[in-house]
Amino acid sequence: MGQGKSIRLDRFLAEMKQGTRSQVKEMIRKGRVLVDGIVCRESDRKIFPDETRVTMDGQPVGWADTEYYMLNKPQGVVSATEDGRYQTVIDLIDEAKRKDLFPVGRLDIDTEGLLLITNDGALAHELLAPKKHVDKVYFARVKGTLKEGIEARFQAGLTLKDGTPVRPAELVIEKKWNDAGEDLCEARLTIHEGKFHQVKRMFEAEGGEVIYLKRLSMGPLVLDEALATGEYRALTEDEIRALKERTLTSQNCVSNDENLSDTQNNTPPEINWNTVDAVLFDLDGTLVDSMWMWKAIDVEFLKRYGYDCPEDLQKVIEGMSFSETAIYFKERFQLPMTLDEIKAIWIEMSIDKYRNEVPLKPGVAEFLPFLRKKGIRMGIATSNAQDMVAAVLDSLDIRSYFGVVATACEVAAGKPAPDIYLKVAADLGVQPEKCLVFEDVPAGILAGKRAGMTVYAIEDEFSRKMEAEKRELADGYIRDYFELLGAKK
Repeated sequence: MGQGKSIRLDRFLAEMKQGTRSQVKEMIRKGRVLVDGIVCRESDRKIFPDETRVTMDGQPVGWADTEYYMLNKPQGVVSATEDGRYQTVIDLIDEAKRKDLFPVGRLDIDTEGLLLITNDGALAHELLAPKKHVDKVYFARVKGTLKEGIEARFQAGLTLKDGTPVRPAELVIEKKWNDAGEDLCEARLTIHEGKFHQVKRMFEAEGGEVIYLKRLSMGPLVLDEALATGEYRALTEDEIRALKERTLTSQNCVSNDENLSDTQNNTPPEINWNTVDAVLFDLDGTLVDSMWMWKAIDVEFLKRYGYDCPEDLQKVIEGMSFSETAIYFKERFQLPMTLDEIKAIWIEMSIDKYRNEVPLKPGVAEFLPFLRKKGIRMGIATSNAQDMVAAVLDSLDIRSYFGVVATACEVAAGKPAPDIYLKVAADLGVQPEKCLVFEDVPAGILAGKRAGMTVYAIEDEFSRKMEAEKRELADGYIRDYFELLGAKK
């Protein structure tokens, strides 16, 4: 930190994992802590961590402002900071000094290989931001008969089974064989983005099933072959430098359109958390990366009844409640079912995707505990149905963070009307002007603004064409929640 940047003694000890804030205060009170060789009984004593010598029970307590670890992630461990069911990747880092570590990106529970663990939110944002196109190299073992010319189609850019396009990728088939009548192969794949289950979904689109997957590198960071599965080590200075240089270089390599977009309101926002009593979130596209699935469901649903999905459909139904959308579908497409039957079909189709295919948006897993530690209340205001909301909150194990979960079906009018946000604020017992809203589409932004709240727009691939409108309507714009974590100090 250096001279000029001080920290309270109790906070320093808590951040260095010497105990909870209350525990270290008691240790200080009992005279167990020395500052520069002298007993200190003042919890609020300001120290300069890089220059002050602190010992507890005779053992020196070293300072780490930022930490960086390379982990060879094993199967069966989740890429999260906390989980009520599984061991997390953070649980494996037993030498860490800090409590605020998080994984940069995610590997599926059954995927092995390179994972960066850090508390450097700014670096994480740069590595994960879609516009940076940071290369990720995977080794995959695939079964099934792959279509001829797969390498060329990967290079050209695929469209996945659900209609999601992916950027061009480099595929090298290294080995092919047949075992008991089943085709198998081993391949090396380089992708330049990080969509949910992307590698698995790319091979599925070409007739294959990934049976083993391991990440080998991320940008300039290459998995250390000396690390056994489940082992980790601190990054070297050269590795840290290479990662930071890679993010700086990528900033100079974006397209003219991206540069133009970034001239507007692109710096990490400075939020005075002392003025925020509650943070309210939309769900789809804001907390979870799910907007892609709704078009897929619309296409599949309408196909059952002989309709092509109109190009204007998503824009027309933006902000409608679940019930309002069902009414619109029934009237526009002259569907023979009742409204309840339409909604039941949608619920059945979506719940499976929510449970198995929908991830959190980047940084959410770290941002929610950050808000909880600050004592800020949280709520959800969504146009979705309660059954579907419950499915995604339970599958991602984030329900406990939210004091109120409200749907547009519970109020008189859906977004862009302010009703849903006013309801959530009232149920949380906070004033609208003390609420900070996160939204991903213009209708939701308008709803929050009309409720008298501060609204930040978040980037989402589904609403990329609306970015200029979102920036104009919102009080701020973020690409992911890591921006807020990176600016939190």
